[in-house]
Amino acid sequence: MNVFTNPNQIHINYGLKIAVGLIVYFLIMKFTGLLNVVELRLLNLVIQVAGIYVALRQFKRTHEDHMNYFRALVTGVATASLGAIIFGAFLFIYMEFLDTSFMQFLIDNEPMGRFLNPYMASFIVVLEGVFSGLLVTFVLINYIDTDAPSEN
Repeated sequence: MNVFTNPNQIHINYGLKIAVGLIVYFLIMKFTGLLNVVELRLLNLVIQVAGIYVALRQFKRTHEDHMNYFRALVTGVATASLGAIIFGAFLFIYMEFLDTSFMQFLIDNEPMGRFLNPYMASFIVVLEGVFSGLLVTFVLINYIDTDAPSEN
């Protein structure tokens, strides 16, 4: 059993898929010359929402249609966090080693750009991904049916 079929590793499976989606989208934006269009970053959220939603559905499907609220929250946030960390690492490598002109573009054009370096920019992306993943998970678990609390 590998990470893609293990029902206890759903967060890793879908976190990797979110990261791949974000990286592919970033590279498409790079090669089409649209990296400077900030509004298109909202599509990152669409990728994250889709990944978390599918992860929660997969969890429910592989656990006999049971998912309590807390377990859903942990699964969604872990999925989003892993995707964000991998994407942040990719961005760090990209800005530090592959395309330093992109980092210079951020420094020149962002309001707080003079305080940025590849470490800070990557950290901000990871932080943004984790917190947006928390918000997305909170919204989705109120949409997806979770188990009612048991009275013991």
